[in-house]
Amino acid sequence: MREVDRIATQETGPNLYQMMENAGRNLALLAIELLGENWQKAKIVVLAGSSGNGGGGICAARHLANRDVDVRLCLAQPECLGEVSGWQRKIFQSTRGQEIDRSQLPEERPNLVLDALIGYGLKSAPDAGMAQLIRWANSSLSPILALDLPSGLNATTGETSGTCIAPKWTMTLALPKTGLLPGRTGELYLADIGIPQATYRHLNLKYESPFESRFWVRLHCRKVLGLT
Repeated sequence: MREVDRIATQETGPNLYQMMENAGRNLALLAIELLGENWQKAKIVVLAGSSGNGGGGICAARHLANRDVDVRLCLAQPECLGEVSGWQRKIFQSTRGQEIDRSQLPEERPNLVLDALIGYGLKSAPDAGMAQLIRWANSSLSPILALDLPSGLNATTGETSGTCIAPKWTMTLALPKTGLLPGRTGELYLADIGIPQATYRHLNLKYESPFESRFWVRLHCRKVLGLT
């Protein structure tokens, strides 16, 4: 997936701004679907990191706020946002959504938490600040929808070396990661972020889009040769 992202951004497109927008919009739309008919009355807390994963979460917060959902955005490291994520934050600041500090989280009682803290770039256990946000989410008793993979989970191995989000749902992006093991992700969805087939051909990958007329699909676990 790292190489797919590299080829997309350097050779075939889409660029990071486009992929982040697609990811965030899909996350917002899936959140609305999962909340059901009372989605407009819901309160949602979005936890966002400083990387591309966080930018997708900020983007989702904006799309939800644009639809008059009560959205609270909590940035793990607001001073460390990258260029693309920072641009998403700037747009969010023009919505009715509220940006809150981590110290305000204990007062929140959301109907849904969106986890966009750490993407597939996890290299070690979440630091103390990230771990604090993960623990709050897990203890909030609110259902959690994770973006790409639960924060704290190794995308390749499925192992955790510290605190990890325990989601009810996960929306992974472009391709399923090998670390998205049953029991770690909740219900698993795969979302389209606009990567063209030529990107996969650069890596000699046989790829057929599973999306048809949709922008996300539900994934199911199958047992192969006795293994899950």
